[in-house]
Amino acid sequence: MDKLIINGGPRLNGEIRISGAKNAALPILAATLLADGPVTISNVPHLHDITTTMELLGRMGLELTIDEKMNVQVDSRTIREFFAPYELVRTMRASILVLGPLLTRFGRADVALPGGCAIGSRPVNLHLQGLAAMGAELTVDGGYIRATAKRLKGADLMMDLVTVTGTENLMMAATMAKGVTVIRNAAREPEVVDLANCLIGMGAIIDGAGTDTIRISGVESLSGTHYEILPDRIETGTYLVAATMTGGHVKLKSTKPELLEAVLSKLHDAGAEITTGDTWVELEMNGKRPRAVSIHTSPYPGFPTDMQAQFTALNCVAEGTGVITESVFENRFMHVLELQRMGAQIQIEGNTAITTGVAKLKSAPLMATDLRASASLVLAGLVAEGSTEVHRIYHIDRGYETIEEKLSNLGAQIRRVPG
Repeated sequence: MDKLIINGGPRLNGEIRISGAKNAALPILAATLLADGPVTISNVPHLHDITTTMELLGRMGLELTIDEKMNVQVDSRTIREFFAPYELVRTMRASILVLGPLLTRFGRADVALPGGCAIGSRPVNLHLQGLAAMGAELTVDGGYIRATAKRLKGADLMMDLVTVTGTENLMMAATMAKGVTVIRNAAREPEVVDLANCLIGMGAIIDGAGTDTIRISGVESLSGTHYEILPDRIETGTYLVAATMTGGHVKLKSTKPELLEAVLSKLHDAGAEITTGDTWVELEMNGKRPRAVSIHTSPYPGFPTDMQAQFTALNCVAEGTGVITESVFENRFMHVLELQRMGAQIQIEGNTAITTGVAKLKSAPLMATDLRASASLVLAGLVAEGSTEVHRIYHIDRGYETIEEKLSNLGAQIRRVPG
């Protein structure tokens, strides 16, 4: 099992390209099950979760072709089974996203209850309630969701909680349901909009994506298309925080700054000078130590929970005291214990982390517990005295494409070695 070794100290400086968004690519890959012809997806990030999803589609019988630029063509006409086995689903919660497409197009699906990061329960009951309201017959047996439907029917769905994957699953299911489906209290994340745009390219009729009410008029069939995944806003934010912590100066290309307004605002509060263009963002710290910031996570367009751990790491070395409240997931401060081992002064009170910055963190062997927590430990290693080892980095490989190469290109002293 690989680990990362980081020698802290250098300021980050330079330019890198941002990869496609994992959280958009995963549902769009699932959406290929809906098309009666080939779907070609470009700007697909080379990540473990992407590989797992493609393996899952291949296991079902879909034909996948990948070129040297990670353009992925998926043809669902060769599908031979409607089964998502636990051995693949257990590592990735997004695998539940095949349920809606399988059910609406083929009338049946057997999908293992999903796994993923240990950051909260993230129940799938909202997915199942919505599908049941659309006429699906559902049972949960032996750890599997077993679903059938002659043809789903449009319904008015009120989501009890804002759920990104729930919104995506039900939106895909509604594309070929009979009649009109309205999803209320829908997730507004850019990745939801990206999926909707891809579905529209396939022939779906969808209005309101990006608002809290999405209206889908069902059609008889969807066709193949070509679609380019939007840039990864969380990867963008992570490298901006890394530059802020190290007092550096970076330019990130092939991204969309307008998707990061809440994050950029907090980086400005931390003392960063930020300039943006349509497809790039530049951050300059002029060697200064950042100021502590206070954050309350919330669904988009609020501050993203997927950036909470990175800003917790920033507050560890910032001037002053910052208060971060996590309101989306109930178990997302597991990185704090590891940061405390590096000398961070963090106090946890319920779902709030109160951090008083220290001038320097000290290196330590660290254990990653989930995807974004592992990123925060890497960021801490960049500013720690000595050599920091981050173990169990398979978590980080689920969401960051060649993180050690990109950080090295910015001047970090980081390398991957066998664990």
